[in-house]
Amino acid sequence: MADAGGTGTTGDSLLFLTDEQLRKGIEAMFFAYRGFTADPDRILEDYAYGRAHHRALHFINRSPGTTVTNLLAILGVTKQSLNRVLRSLIEDGLVESSVGRNDKRERHLSLTPRGLELEKKLSDAQTARMRAAYRAAGPEAVAGFRQVLEAMMDPDQRRHFNLLKDQPG
Repeated sequence: MADAGGTGTTGDSLLFLTDEQLRKGIEAMFFAYRGFTADPDRILEDYAYGRAHHRALHFINRSPGTTVTNLLAILGVTKQSLNRVLRSLIEDGLVESSVGRNDKRERHLSLTPRGLELEKKLSDAQTARMRAAYRAAGPEAVAGFRQVLEAMMDPDQRRHFNLLKDQPG
C-alpha cells in the first residue's frame, strides 16, 4: 500500500506526512469534490436548483418522513436557508410536507414520485462515478478512504452518518 505522498511505504510512514503531502491531499479532495458534484450540477441546472436542493432531496430520500428539525441537523444549515430550498421543492411538486400526528408543530418530509425520479437521476450520476473510482482503486483503498472520511467527520456528523449507513440505500 502506498502512502498519501506516493513514496510506496506503508504503516507508520503515514504518521509522518509532510506539510506538502498533506497539502496535496487537500488539493486532491478539492478536485475530487468538483468531479463528484459536476454531473449532478449539470442535471440541477435544468431545474434552476443548486447543491442545497440536491442535499435536501438526498437526505429526505434516505429518511422518508424525516422532520424539518432532523434535516436541519443533518445539513447544518440555517432554518431560513432550508426553508427557501424546501419551499421551491414543495412548490415544484418534488417534496411533500405533512403535519406531525403527535406534534402538530412538526413537519414531516417525503419525496413525491417526481422527487424520487430527480433524486435517482442525481444519485445515479454520483454512483457511476464512485463505482468507477472504487473499481480503479481496489478494495483496500476503498476501505482506507472510508476510514479517512469518517475520521474527518465531526462527532455530530459521524453520529448522523452512522444512523444513515445502516439504512437500506
